[in-house]
Amino acid sequence: MTDHNLELKKAGLKVTLPRIKILEILQSPDNQHISAEDVYKILLDLGEEIGLATVYRVLNQFDDAGIVNRHHFEGGKSVFELSGSTHHDHLVCLKCGKVVEFEDEMIERRQLEISEENGITLTNHSLYLYGECNDKAACKEFSDANS
Repeated sequence: MTDHNLELKKAGLKVTLPRIKILEILQSPDNQHISAEDVYKILLDLGEEIGLATVYRVLNQFDDAGIVNRHHFEGGKSVFELSGSTHHDHLVCLKCGKVVEFEDEMIERRQLEISEENGITLTNHSLYLYGECNDKAACKEFSDANS
């Protein structure tokens, strides 16, 4: 049994070709923070006949099962990344959509202190910082590459 099959079975999902193909796409390091539409385009490029509605359905199932995390960055569309990696936060360029993951122990510690000061037991959190790339040429290149 492959890792994909095991991961799907552990999540209580039947092993189907669309689920395996979408999981393979998500496992590529280049495909973190990817939209359903972009997954669909990759499937088309690979010659797979999997419809956009199926991609949305599978991604929602993966989200419900904890296989992926859904993020709602500025711009209105959801993007997905595989769960299971260590906790991290995100910097997002509002112009080109570039997403940078980062970890900062001081920020994590401060969030816990703030929650305790306010009588809240923190169970989950996400931090998104928005701005614009300082290097305009790199920002333009990134947006051109994703057009």
